[in-house]
Amino acid sequence: MQLESLAGNSTNPDSYPFPVHFCRIKGANVETVLENPSGEVLRRMIEASKRLIAGGVRAITTSCGFNAIFQRELASALPVPVFSSSLLQVPLVHRMISAERSVAVLTAKKSALRGEHLAAVGITKEMRVNVLGMEESPEWNKIFTAPEEPVDLGRIAKDTVAAVERGIAEHPETGAVVLECTDLPPFAQSIREAVGLPVFDFITLMGMTAASIGVARPYWGLAGR
Repeated sequence: MQLESLAGNSTNPDSYPFPVHFCRIKGANVETVLENPSGEVLRRMIEASKRLIAGGVRAITTSCGFNAIFQRELASALPVPVFSSSLLQVPLVHRMISAERSVAVLTAKKSALRGEHLAAVGITKEMRVNVLGMEESPEWNKIFTAPEEPVDLGRIAKDTVAAVERGIAEHPETGAVVLECTDLPPFAQSIREAVGLPVFDFITLMGMTAASIGVARPYWGLAGR
C-alpha cells in the first residue's frame, strides 16, 4: 500500500492525466502471476477485460510486468490494444540504441523472470539484454517476505538506483534501462539523474498507448482545429 501511494505507481489514479478504470482480479497474486502463472487467473483477466471493454474502455493493461507471460493470449482474445508489461518496450528500445550497446532490465525478482516471459513480448536471444534484480534490497524483499510490514520508501529509492548502477558497472555498454515492475516508475527519474540514460517503464508505455487512442493528446493536429 505504501508503494501504491506514490504517483507513478500503476495502481495510483494520480499517475494518469486521463480517466482509467481499475479492476481487481480474484486470485491474482505473487504465486499465481510471478511464481506459477495460472491459466485460471488468465481466464478471469479475459472475462473482466471484456466487461470493461463493453463499458467503454479502449485499451487494457495489467498491474504486474510478469503478466508478460499472458501477452499473446490477452491480445488474441480482446479487440482493443493490450499491453501486459513494460517489457514490450525492450525490442523497440533495443532498436533505438547502437547495436554495440545493451538494454538493462530491472525486475522485481530476477529469478522469476524466465525466458518464456521475454519471448512472449518479442525479446529474442539475439538482443543484448541484461536482467538486473532487486533481490539485494532487504526493504524491497519485504514485498515477498513480509507484505504487511511497513517499508522505508527512501531506502527502496536508493536501492533501486544502486541496483541499476551495479548493472551498468558490470555492463558499461548499457544504453538504456527498462523497468519491469509497475511499482518502480516512481523511482525512474532518480535513476535517470543518477546514470544519465533514458529510462522506460510502465508509465512511458501507458502514455504511448493513451496517445495512440486519442485519450492523451500532446497536440491536437489539423483534425482537432
